[in-house]
Amino acid sequence: MSVTTTETKSKDLMTFKAQSFGDWRDEFHKYGCCVIKNVISPERAQYYAQKQIEWLKKFDLGFDEKDESTWTAEHLPVSFKGGMYHAYSAPHEKMAWEARMEPAVIEIFEKLWETNELISSFDGMNISLPKRKDISWSPWPHCDQNQNRKGMQAVQGLLNYAPNGSNDGGLMLMKGSAKLFDEFFAQKRDSYDHEDAPPPEIEFMDLFLFNSKDVKWFEEKGCELIKVNMDPGDFVLWDSRTMHYARFPEGDQIRHVQYICMTPRKFADEEALALKKECFEKWVGTTHWPHCNIRPAAEKPMRNGEVCPKDRTEPFEKPEITDRLLQLAGVKAY
Repeated sequence: MSVTTTETKSKDLMTFKAQSFGDWRDEFHKYGCCVIKNVISPERAQYYAQKQIEWLKKFDLGFDEKDESTWTAEHLPVSFKGGMYHAYSAPHEKMAWEARMEPAVIEIFEKLWETNELISSFDGMNISLPKRKDISWSPWPHCDQNQNRKGMQAVQGLLNYAPNGSNDGGLMLMKGSAKLFDEFFAQKRDSYDHEDAPPPEIEFMDLFLFNSKDVKWFEEKGCELIKVNMDPGDFVLWDSRTMHYARFPEGDQIRHVQYICMTPRKFADEEALALKKECFEKWVGTTHWPHCNIRPAAEKPMRNGEVCPKDRTEPFEKPEITDRLLQLAGVKAY
């Protein structure tokens, strides 16, 4: 499977029609991030949370959501950072596509990009179990945009399924950092190693890792590192230039989210669309990027130095293939 070439852009990929929108877009364009409340109902959010639990149990590794002694790696499929699932064809499970195709979710990206001709990333999900003593975790502030890409080129999002308060882990955002992206990379910076080198699982991503000096730089510029608290059914958006990371849950609540990113189809070239079609047909996930940097997440999940015996090349529950789904997948033209 081939890999697309990272293309350098010098400015935003579109010019917005309005300076003031009178809705959540005003906050988003000011700070590079915002929370949109009640995008789906609490009942619908509960449905997705339960489907994620059922997905974990389908691996027959002994996981029981009611028995915390089974909340360990040996009872779970292999994840990244203690709960991010990109392998096992998870990005193409029916529940993942149902979430992407929620009308109110699509409407968010239609309003943001001012078009209804969108394509979606094939992103994973996060099921983070608290009270785990078998993993080590540390902050890994990063942004999912290469320094050679200038301007707003992608906007990431996640749909939240469970109560997510201050102690429940979740998304940390450096509010306002997107607007300082070019200034940060333009400055003459000392050469120093990052505190955490990029792990092999994320080498395929369009990603830059920040260290503590970088975090301080943004804070001294007036940015604020915030924990995004959310209710079931809420949606959060952030510009891909925004510094962010996931915090591990410290309370009792399991974290349940689906990552979703959409951009206009017109941003993608024919090579990218061809690769998306290949990924879709092989049930392979991609990076957060819908229209470029389509680097298939084809790395096998590794367990104890070997490919996980539970690895799979198709979803447990395949999505219903509709014209709308194929359009969002980039397979079918509008």
